Amino acid sequence: MQTAVGYTQGHTENPTYEEVCTGKSGHVEAVLVEYNPAEVTYEQLLDVFWKKHDPTQLNRQGNDVGTQYRSGIYYHTPEQEAAAKASLQEWEAKLGGKFQTEVLPAKTFYPAEDYHQQYLEKGGRNGRQQSARKGCNDAIRCYG
Repeated sequence: MQTAVGYTQGHTENPTYEEVCTGKSGHVEAVLVEYNPAEVTYEQLLDVFWKKHDPTQLNRQGNDVGTQYRSGIYYHTPEQEAAAKASLQEWEAKLGGKFQTEVLPAKTFYPAEDYHQQYLEKGGRNGRQQSARKGCNDAIRCYG
């Protein structure tokens, strides 16, 4: 499995982080996941998605606020669309309440700047390098 962080769903071509942060580009910060279906299913990836963030928050995740932090699943095939919508309904029923997650066809994905890729391992915001593997026993990890 391979991941990249970047921007999608907006209207600005090749946006920069600064442009995305203004909210004017329409983009969301996203993770592109390339996976082998013989090793992990799309449904397993969806389960990890629901467990790793708060889908009930509108345009935010924790202290990060803005339209670029909206919750979304951006699909590439009709099969992914059906699975994502079914998964959303299943998790809403399981956790109760209405999710704010959008499920839409994927638009062009623009990789973020190099300093954003593998952000934790490069030291994050405070320059303290950390292993993305440290303390994580999840079978599926996604650190961009």
